[in-house]
Amino acid sequence: MDIQAAKIDLIHWLTELKDAEILKQLKAIKEGQDWWDQISEEERLAIDEGLAQLDRGEGIPHDQVMKEVREKYQL
Repeated sequence: MDIQAAKIDLIHWLTELKDAEILKQLKAIKEGQDWWDQISEEERLAIDEGLAQLDRGEGIPHDQVMKEVREKYQL
């Protein structure tokens, strides 16, 4: 799909969009706002805790997570 077709596809999708939250997020992107400022305090705390866990060496490598998901869901 070339860039013009992609734009037309997005315009069509946007005209049909009913989700106010997605519209709010798109407007923030257009205005160059930082996503961090758009998320809730709860989401920020969860991200900060995840980063702290990684700093403590408590993270699980992506490859391991993907392996476990594939095994669990037989993908």
